[in-house]
Amino acid sequence: MYQALYRKWRPKSFCDVYGQPHVTRTLQSQLESGRISHAYLFTGSRGTGKTTCAKILSKAVNCLNPVDGNPCNECEICKGIDNGSILDVIEIDAASNNGVDNIRDLREEANFTPVNAKYRVYIIDEVHMLSIGAFNALLKTLEEPPSHVIFILATTEIHKLPATILSRCQRFDFKRISPEDITARLVYVSEKENVVLTENAASLIARIADGGMRDALSLLDRCFAMGNHIDEDAVSSAAGIAGTVHLFSFSEFIAKGDFTSALKLVSKLHNESCDIDSLCTELTLHFRNLMVAKTVRECEGLIVCSKDELEKIKERASQLKLSKILSCIEILEKAAANIKNAVNKKIQLEAAVIKMCSPASSVGIGEELEERISALEQKINLLSSGTVISNKETKEKNPESHSAPEETHQETTFTSETPAESKTEDPKPDAQSSVIDDGPFYNWSDVLEALKKYDIPLFGIMASSTAVIKNGRVIINSDNPTLFDFICTDTHSRELSRAIYDVLGQKMKIAVSNSEKAKAATSPLEDLKNKIKDFNNNNN
Repeated sequence: MYQALYRKWRPKSFCDVYGQPHVTRTLQSQLESGRISHAYLFTGSRGTGKTTCAKILSKAVNCLNPVDGNPCNECEICKGIDNGSILDVIEIDAASNNGVDNIRDLREEANFTPVNAKYRVYIIDEVHMLSIGAFNALLKTLEEPPSHVIFILATTEIHKLPATILSRCQRFDFKRISPEDITARLVYVSEKENVVLTENAASLIARIADGGMRDALSLLDRCFAMGNHIDEDAVSSAAGIAGTVHLFSFSEFIAKGDFTSALKLVSKLHNESCDIDSLCTELTLHFRNLMVAKTVRECEGLIVCSKDELEKIKERASQLKLSKILSCIEILEKAAANIKNAVNKKIQLEAAVIKMCSPASSVGIGEELEERISALEQKINLLSSGTVISNKETKEKNPESHSAPEETHQETTFTSETPAESKTEDPKPDAQSSVIDDGPFYNWSDVLEALKKYDIPLFGIMASSTAVIKNGRVIINSDNPTLFDFICTDTHSRELSRAIYDVLGQKMKIAVSNSEKAKAATSPLEDLKNKIKDFNNNNN
């Protein structure tokens, strides 16, 4: 009869146990020195080797020819324990034998001396499933058992054990097995089974197993059924996950904001019977890798993948902002919780994908400020490199800025004398006394062109601004919150007055308009800026 890989390749000595050196070395030292405890407690997540080490320990204490603390696996005792013919090693499932009567039977049986072996060993698996009465019945025997009895308790939920039980045992914590150790074990088993397992496929299995060797071997067993050559696609198909190719496609669509392609990919994978829960988990892990690659310079030890895949992850991470990656992780975590209780899991994932593709998926003052600073830096860089940003283009991007300021606007007015060193042409004789009619400042684009010659940073700030003339003043309407700070400085205000003088031929008072609606919609950070502006204005 065919035997599952995790049973066939279960380690038979401490040297074969992967990923738990802190446990195996201590147990070997105890066995070599003869300091054997009467009660052990093995705790850790599933598939990390608790039951395996318990069985090895039961053989080692009874082995006729132990070698450096390991059982020889050749004597009649070791072989008898392996094939179950020696009844002095008893393995009990506490999930189905959790009553007081079961523990009472165990106590009575423990009084009998072993038949063939030196010690009678009781391995109680999932011991946290025992009832309170059963724990109380076990206490006295566990504290002072007969000299020929050893208890080995194993559990995945150590917090459910009473303190009275914990204090009577030597505790060993089993860690999650590292992906590197799982990969090495998978390659070893594949070679012994005459099956070709690629490095990428082994890494993918290790990543899916999440620190559990038994889960990794079980998945490898499923892959063996597909052929003698196991690659990444075979693992993805056997595990029912999307695979790295589809994951990179998802992150590409999200970076571009391509709703259509992302939803089509979800439908395609759903039609191919891809498990939605697994897909959501894989997407979360993919964006976690992008987050690590974005923030850690040398991330090779933190991301489990091949070198080629790591380069792809770094390249994709450079295309996304950190705030976007963190927002996607948060969206996927919420989606994973909703998927568990959803009637239609696909819809929940589709909603999450749409949120991730949306440009507004990153919310908060910090992200908003980062976006504005990034846009401002981009404009300044374009101007510094000689690229012209026409006023027409900025008006097309901000059509609302064409309208004149509302009557409810608040104006901060100041004047600046035209500098003596200004090389503008002399105005017409009657220009100083002429009155300019109220209305839109139609030649404002000419002012901006003149300003570009005198003050490039200020031109970048005012590139999308408009202006009107009212009561002999030039009122500037701009959504940029930094404009006021720029104009308040003597240098920038002098250059702006100079540009207006070039176009109109006369000195004008300048005002910056902030509409009440825009002020009401500002963030707390911008509200603080406005208060500072008002304070400076009152002092001036």
